[in-house]
Amino acid sequence: MSNITAIVFAAVAAAVITGVLGFAVIPWLRKLKFGQTILDDGPVWHKSKQGTPTMGGIMFIAGTVLAAVLVAVTDKITGGSVITAGTEFQQAELKTKFWAGLIMAVSFGFIGFVDDYIKVVKKRNLGLTIKQKTLFQTLVCVAYLLSIWLGRNHDTAMFIPFAGSVDFGFLWWIIGIIIMYAAINAVNFTDGIDGLCTSVTLTFAISMAAIAALRGLFGFSMLAAALGGGCIGFLVWNHNPAKVFMGDTGSLFLGGMVIALAYAIDCPLILVLTGIIYVIEGASDVIQIGYFKLTHGKRIFKMAPIHHHFEMSGWSEKKIVAVFTTVNLIGGALAFALMYFGKYGA
Repeated sequence: MSNITAIVFAAVAAAVITGVLGFAVIPWLRKLKFGQTILDDGPVWHKSKQGTPTMGGIMFIAGTVLAAVLVAVTDKITGGSVITAGTEFQQAELKTKFWAGLIMAVSFGFIGFVDDYIKVVKKRNLGLTIKQKTLFQTLVCVAYLLSIWLGRNHDTAMFIPFAGSVDFGFLWWIIGIIIMYAAINAVNFTDGIDGLCTSVTLTFAISMAAIAALRGLFGFSMLAAALGGGCIGFLVWNHNPAKVFMGDTGSLFLGGMVIALAYAIDCPLILVLTGIIYVIEGASDVIQIGYFKLTHGKRIFKMAPIHHHFEMSGWSEKKIVAVFTTVNLIGGALAFALMYFGKYGA
């Protein structure tokens, strides 16, 4: 199987699987009464979305994972090398990153599923407590970093544009946990209006597919393509007005995939550009909370995360999605240029 064929097939397969699953999953979620509960501290007009099926992220989780695994297995059977390239050690490292990344993303998705299940079935609006989420997410972060560390023969280097491969030593672990935890929750914050997180993640997938191809890492271009295809298939059902929400099941899985692709290219710091909207969304929430506590009740934004600020400023959901997606696409293009001129492909 050629590299281009693998990438295209993964994208199309993920889109088709995800889109078709909507015909079965959405009625099933309705039948189980797995409807979204709109909290009172959100925008008042979101109350009209009360009862919309949630946990729909299982659709693109299935689409993305099945498409990626199908291509990987088919390529292996036919004697291809889409995932692996280079020396025997490099092949082992790439396999570790590929499979560990998928397992990590699914693990985060499972944490999200438990959180959604508690909200919907147990009727506890806030789901898992912050302490519980933090504990479970941290355990997955450490397990993933450990697998990467072992797969790389204890290498603790990261690629920095214009600086090359920089060994961070013990700081690699600290930086890794911070980046992973922040990314997971920032992607979760982005899931606030119809189609936003899905569209932003689609642009992320496009930029990461291109960056991975720069280094000849076509297995991860394929994985990014599968992620993008899954997002396209989900957008059929999730665009405004949404017929289904992804829930934490979906947003935490997407966060896991974002991390997996960033570590696949050994440059997690590139998320600052390829996921610039995630950064802005997460930062806006942290800034709002910090400012509120410091000033005893004052706010910088009308509501956080920042997409709600623009909603309350009169922007339509469609306009927010269009602008935020464009900004993230530009961030991805800048990231590609930075990696290209920073000698990532050298």
